[in-house]
Amino acid sequence: MQKRNRKGSRARSTKIGVKFFFRKHPAIPYIGKWLAISSVLGLCVGSVSAGFLFSLEWATSVRENHLWLIAFLPVSGLAIGLLYQYFGKDVEAGNNLLIETIHRPGNTIPFKMAPFVYVGTIATHLFGGSAGREGTALQMAGAIADQFSKPFRLSPADRKVLIISAVAAGFGSVFGTPLAGAVFGLEVFLIGRIKYDAIFPAFASAILADAVTRMWKAPHTHYAIGAIPDMGGLHVVYAIAAGIVFGLCAALFSRAMRTVGSVFKAKIPFLPLRSFVGGGVVAVAVLLIGTTKYIGLGIPTLVASFDQQLPAYDFAVKMVFTIVTLAAGFKGGEVTPLFFIGAALGNTLALFIPLPMGLLAGMGFVAVFAGATNTPLACMLMGMELFGAQCGIYVAIACIVSYLLSGPYGIYLKQRVGEPKNNRFNAYIGKQLGDL
Repeated sequence: MQKRNRKGSRARSTKIGVKFFFRKHPAIPYIGKWLAISSVLGLCVGSVSAGFLFSLEWATSVRENHLWLIAFLPVSGLAIGLLYQYFGKDVEAGNNLLIETIHRPGNTIPFKMAPFVYVGTIATHLFGGSAGREGTALQMAGAIADQFSKPFRLSPADRKVLIISAVAAGFGSVFGTPLAGAVFGLEVFLIGRIKYDAIFPAFASAILADAVTRMWKAPHTHYAIGAIPDMGGLHVVYAIAAGIVFGLCAALFSRAMRTVGSVFKAKIPFLPLRSFVGGGVVAVAVLLIGTTKYIGLGIPTLVASFDQQLPAYDFAVKMVFTIVTLAAGFKGGEVTPLFFIGAALGNTLALFIPLPMGLLAGMGFVAVFAGATNTPLACMLMGMELFGAQCGIYVAIACIVSYLLSGPYGIYLKQRVGEPKNNRFNAYIGKQLGDL
């Protein structure tokens, strides 16, 4: 009896000691909880991203070997439009739905968002639309992650962290840039502020998802910017000048996307017909110009921009193709086209700014993206992850200046202004970009 009492007393003492320890060190259970959730998230999102990347590679290869498929782009658009018109109205907002859920968690994001955007994106690329892949990766990740919010019994605050982590995992795994992916998830929904209570889950999810994607040996594109000059006073001026051009380009893209999208919707309210017409415009344009370099992801031209002089108009033509494709209702995302536009613009600036072509292409690659998404920190990290730390100062200058020059515009209309870019925009605090 006394032995049992002593054992029970020791067990109670141990239990009290453990509780006291965790009260004194609350970060330990927090880390354990989110490491477990991030592990599940990383495994799921990393595997889905790998499958998506393999599918994109297949779609691009089939299209380039059977160019007659581009003639069916209008029919593909009609099919995508019908899918979303009658079965996917509640997920049509895409990335903006994810951002809105972070701000105001409501109903669980429908799981159908993942297969719908996957099918729509593969069809867009297979038949010759000009689109990216980040939108698909983010939406698949967000839709999958939110299904765990009820089984894990997450509070609304924890659910915000879950969606941020999913965005980080999707972005980091699809581009092979886990650090940039983590910061992108923390930075994208609220301009000028970072949600630091999500910093561990975001980094854990992005790193684990990227590791899983690499484990599947999914294809990632590699870039090399070549020579990087030592930083000097004149080089700072050149980098600032390039950043100004990149920022203006980002603002132009964001405004044009919204304007063309509004015109399309006003003239052709029925989504399937809108996608059919937009697909026809793109298909005819490809026929008239006689090249497929401006459709799909455009990776060959994007890689060539680092060491070959491109036609000075390449960035503008890609911009037009992408805006028409996405404004018409096709799926994919804007980011990889923005990489193309920025790198091609940097390639053109090498004719006027005395910096190496590869360096300017790399700066444009991330700086136009920084201005269009209002995520300068993530883009700085992305530049260093993709091109090496040696270019860090040049990339940082270009991203910061582009972010400032892009003004109150962006491709994600549900982004809110947390901190204004300068005092002139103080009245915008708390407002959505779509309302400005």
